[in-house]
Amino acid sequence: MAWLYAEYIADELLRAGHLVPSGTLEFRAGRETLALTVYLSDSSDELSGIRVVSGLDEWLSLTAYGHPWESWVRERFADRTAGARRGEVTVVSPDLELALASWRWLSGTELLAADLGGALPPHWAADPGVDESEQVWTPAWQLGLPLGHLAIHLF
Repeated sequence: MAWLYAEYIADELLRAGHLVPSGTLEFRAGRETLALTVYLSDSSDELSGIRVVSGLDEWLSLTAYGHPWESWVRERFADRTAGARRGEVTVVSPDLELALASWRWLSGTELLAADLGGALPPHWAADPGVDESEQVWTPAWQLGLPLGHLAIHLF
């Protein structure tokens, strides 16, 4: 239930922000990225209703620009699957299986998006504007991360 609850929270945050239409791949990328953040930031695997409000600041910092979110996700998954590798746990929880499937989709799917992270030419140093016509293929999580961050901020 913890994964489904995290996905529900992420869905509600994104819908409340009205950032992208709910039927788009961009929305899914934002929802899955935010759900992973919510799910992996909880160490007990049981999200309580009161924890949502107190978790907003933590989720905001985890999704902030410059935070090593991808490596944080990999470390959290490594921690959660360590017991199965050592033979302490024979079955990975259904919640963890769903989260891992989400991570596989986020890291294995690329979406065409504006190039927001490209290196700026030296002559643009004074005007760091983004040319939205410049598009690149990017992993879904890289597009979903700023959407999730903004959704939390708008909430």
